[in-house]
Formats: sequence, structure tokens, C-alpha cells
Amino acid sequence: MAKKAEAILNPFITFEGGEGCGKSTQAKALWQKLQQQGTPAILTHEPGGTILGDKIRYLLKKKGGVPISAQAELLLFASARAQLVNEIILPSLKRGEVVICDRFADSTTAYQGYGRGIDSTTIETINSSVTQNLKPSLTILLDIPAEKGLARKQSDAKDRFEAEELVFHQWVREGYLKMVAAEPERWLVIDASLPQAKIAKIIWQRVNSLLSLQRGINLRHD
Repeated sequence: MAKKAEAILNPFITFEGGEGCGKSTQAKALWQKLQQQGTPAILTHEPGGTILGDKIRYLLKKKGGVPISAQAELLLFASARAQLVNEIILPSLKRGEVVICDRFADSTTAYQGYGRGIDSTTIETINSSVTQNLKPSLTILLDIPAEKGLARKQSDAKDRFEAEELVFHQWVREGYLKMVAAEPERWLVIDASLPQAKIAKIIWQRVNSLLSLQRGINLRHD
């Protein structure tokens, strides 16, 4: 029990949002900022981040690939997440690194729950198991209307999710906003239409406060 408490003392920060919201750009910017500050940090992503996860990512994202049912999609994401938690996230947290993850379990609730219509009890049970009940210290939602986010995607080579109907993406956004309303203390919601530099500044202010609080906790434990 003590080991688990020690592991989650280190900040675990996740980025969420619909297609075209810019979360990957901001996750990388935050990681670079932490590096510049001399704070040990790693940047990873879902699905992927491991050899197994990258293979699963290919199957999940490839448009026109093998047909994947909603239930199979849910379990493929869960498999990739289980590997990422065991291989990358938990070991990094235990080493004292800040972990930044581009998507995590909330994506499954939004996409496979609100988007695909899989019941919340099933998703909660699976997420809880594969994450070993690990929850982010802070989740940053870059919020943008679905049609505006999709319009940012210039490439004709859309993946399976980008190619979904607009209503699917609207359901996903609605799901995110409902999660925020249910657990506001964990979320930082930012208007994704703001300039990138402004978004990065808002994120850094919140993360810097989190790190300052964390340092205070660690000092009290020393």
C-alpha cells in the first residue's frame, strides 16, 4: 500500500480532446518546458508508446483495415493501455518523473462510451483493471466544437476516427464535458481556438502550481 501511495506522489498529466484540438502539440510543448526547467519528465501517448501498443495503434487507426466491432475496439485500447501502464507509466512515476500522456482512460469513456454507446459500467470496470486504478493528477481538455476540430484536419488520408460522421464527434465532445462536470477538480478546460502560445501559458501556470504543491508534499515526507 505504501508503494502505491509513493508512486502517485509524482504528477501524472494527461491531455484529452476531440480530433484537431491540438492536444498533441501542447503535450509536447509542456514536455519541452519541463525539460528546460530541469524537471525529469517523459512524454508518451495512446494508443501506443510500447512495441505492442504501436502494433495495436496501427490496427485501430487504419481506415479501410480489418473490420473492428465496438467491443473489440474497446478491448484493443484496453490492451494497449495495460501495456503502457505496466511498461512505461508506473515505472516512470516510481522513478520520480513527471509523466505526460497524450490520451488516457478518459478517451475510452468519451469515444467508446459516449461515441460508440458501450455502457459505462463495462468501461469503468475495464479501465479500472488495466490502469490498476491509476488516475491522472491533472487532465487537460482542449475543447473545440467538433466541426471546427475536424476542419483543421487537412489531410485526405483520414484515420478510422477522423472519418466518422460529425454526430459521432459531437457525442464525444458531449462526453468530455459531462466528465468535467462530474469531476471538475481534476480537469483544466481550455478553449482550443485560442492561440497556441496562450494555451501553452495557461497550461504551464496550472502545471507549475501542481509541481509547487508536489514539492511541498515531498518535503514533508522527507
